[in-house]
Amino acid sequence: MDPVVVEHAEMSTKTQTNCSKKGPGYATPIEAMSGPKEKLLYVTCVYSGTGIEKPDYLATIDVDPSSPSYSKVIHRMPVPHVGDELHHSGWNSCSSCHGDPSASRRFLILPSLLSGRIYVVDTKDPKAPRLHKVVQSEEIVQKTGLAYPHTSHCLASGDIMVSCLGDKDGNAEGNGFLLLDSEFNVKGRWEKPGHSPLFGYDYWYQPRHNTMISTSWGAPLAFTKGFNPQHVSDGLYGRQIYVYSWPGGELKQTLDLGNTGLIPLEIRFLHEPSRDTGYVGCALSSNMVRFFKNPDDSWSHEVAISVKPLKVKNWILPEMPGLITDFLISLDDRYMYFVNWLHGDVRQYNIEDPKNPVLKGQLWVGTLLKKGSPVVAEDENGNDWQCEVPEVQGKQLRGGPQMIQLSLDGKRLYVTNSLFSSWDKQFYPELMQKGSHMLQIDVDTEKGGLAINPNFFVDFESEPEGPSLAHEMRYPGGDCTSDIWV
Repeated sequence: MDPVVVEHAEMSTKTQTNCSKKGPGYATPIEAMSGPKEKLLYVTCVYSGTGIEKPDYLATIDVDPSSPSYSKVIHRMPVPHVGDELHHSGWNSCSSCHGDPSASRRFLILPSLLSGRIYVVDTKDPKAPRLHKVVQSEEIVQKTGLAYPHTSHCLASGDIMVSCLGDKDGNAEGNGFLLLDSEFNVKGRWEKPGHSPLFGYDYWYQPRHNTMISTSWGAPLAFTKGFNPQHVSDGLYGRQIYVYSWPGGELKQTLDLGNTGLIPLEIRFLHEPSRDTGYVGCALSSNMVRFFKNPDDSWSHEVAISVKPLKVKNWILPEMPGLITDFLISLDDRYMYFVNWLHGDVRQYNIEDPKNPVLKGQLWVGTLLKKGSPVVAEDENGNDWQCEVPEVQGKQLRGGPQMIQLSLDGKRLYVTNSLFSSWDKQFYPELMQKGSHMLQIDVDTEKGGLAINPNFFVDFESEPEGPSLAHEMRYPGGDCTSDIWV
C-alpha cells in the first residue's frame, strides 16, 4: 500500500431556503411523533465470529400486525464479503435535511466494524433493499488513516460523517471522523489536524449550540478480542467524552468522567434542538451521566442514574455491572429507555426533569443470572438467587437486551440481544449456537410501564444460512436514534 496521506475536509455548504417544499423527515421531533406507524424494520445480522463462513446481511422485518408475514424476515441482502461485522447503520439524509427539497432518505449506510468497509444500500424498494456501492477500507485508510467505522449520521450539508475507532492496526490513537460526500466518496477527516480524541465510538451534534460531543469505547486491538478487565487498568478503554465545535471540528473540551464513567458508549442530546443537555450511557460503571452547558459556554457532567452492581459467584469479577450498552430518548423528550445487557432488564425513566429521572417501568428479558446458569448472585443477607427468564411463543429468551429502537409515537420498543460477536461468545455463548432474537415491548406512555408483546417474536436461530446475530434496527422513515433536528 502507498504511504498514507491524511486528508482533512470541510463540510459541504447548502443554503436551505425553499419553504414551500419539504425534504426528508419531519420539521420537528413532535411532528415526527404523528408520523405513520412503522411497517418495516431493517436490522444488521452478523455471521462474523460465529463459525459460519457466510457474509453478514441486512434483514427486512415485517412489523405490520395486519400483514400475513408479520414478525417474519421477508428479505435478506447479504454483503459481498465474509468477516465484516456489520454493526450500526445510518441514513444518507434525515430530518437534519428537512429544509432541503432536493434531499431524499434513500440510502442506508452500513459501516463494517472489523473489515473497515462501508456499504451503501439502496432502499428504493423498501421491502427488498439492494447493494448500491462499497467504500473500500483500503481507500479510507489511504486517504484518512481511519479504520473500524462505527456511527454514521447524515448532515444538513448533504455529507455523511462516520466515527472511526482506530487505525488499521487497531490503535486507538488513529481514531477520528470520516467525511463522505453525497455520492459516498471519501472526502477526508472532519476534525481539524491535531484535534482527534483519545478514543472513538458514538457522537451526536446539536447545531444550535454549535457543539458535537463524542464518546469512548476503547482500542480495537483490545475490545475485538473480548473483554479483559486488565485492559481497563492498562488504559485501553475510555472514560472521556469530547466536546467539539460544530461544524468547525475543533476539540474544545475533554470531560474526564472518572470511575463513574468507565466505557461511555451511546450518547444522545435531548431531541428539541434548543436544549443544551443530554445523556451518555457508561457501560462498565453502569451509570447514566447527564452532560449540560454552563453559562460560560463550557460543559459539565453529573451522574443522573446509577445501576448498582450485583455481588456474584463463578464470574470473571466479584461484582457484575448492569452494562448499559444502549439507550434512547422518546421524541417528546419525556422518556428515556436503556438496557442492562448483563443483568438483563430494560428500563423506562421519566426525564421531564432531566436532573432527576424517575423509574417508571422495568422488564427482564434475559440475563446471565437465569436459573440453571453457573453464575449466581448473592443478596445483602448472603442468600444465593437467580432469575426466571420469560418465554415468548414457547422459546425461552436468551442472552440479554442489547440494542433498542422506539416507534415514532413512543408506544413500541423493539429489542435485539447481540452486542459484538467476540463479546457475545464470551458472555452469552448460547448465542453462537442459537443466534439472536428480536422482541417487541408495549410501552405505557401515560402511567409508565413495559410489557412483552406475545404476538411478536423474530427468531434468528432458523435463518437459512444458520443462526445469526442481530444488532441495530432502523425504520425506512427514520427514528429517534437516526434523526437530528437543526
